[in-house]
Amino acid sequence: MSQTHVFAPVEGRALPLSEVPDPVFSQGMVGYGAAVDPPHQVIYAVAPVGGTILKLLPHAYVIMTPDNVGVLVHLGLDTVQLNGEGFTAHVAQGDTVEAGQPVITYDVPAIVAAGMSPVVPVVVMDEREPGNIALTEEVRNGSQIDCCAHLFTASK
Repeated sequence: MSQTHVFAPVEGRALPLSEVPDPVFSQGMVGYGAAVDPPHQVIYAVAPVGGTILKLLPHAYVIMTPDNVGVLVHLGLDTVQLNGEGFTAHVAQGDTVEAGQPVITYDVPAIVAAGMSPVVPVVVMDEREPGNIALTEEVRNGSQIDCCAHLFTASK
């Protein structure tokens, strides 16, 4: 069984996915993981794992690890409607990244001003077993977490 340590792509208050105000994420429809409610400032969203940028959208990215674990970072909720406003990419689809490497500049105040939630879900794509995700104490307690701090461990 392999384990993938997933790190926080942004700083903020760590949350279990069940507290994300969007049923697609809170009910694990995309996969399981955790989320971070970021500070209301312009921040870097970084790679939560090392690997290849499998998919890069203005508001979201998927990184495939060498062990074939796909990790989705979704910057805000319903932010696809912004057509890229508030986001600046620093990598390209197909690039190899290291955990902690900046991927997108995230203008959180612009997202909040547009009336959207800035919460950042981080999920293991297509993970159907919530028991395969071991949340850190910070996530379980809703504590503040630093960017690049351990968020959860995925087992497969």
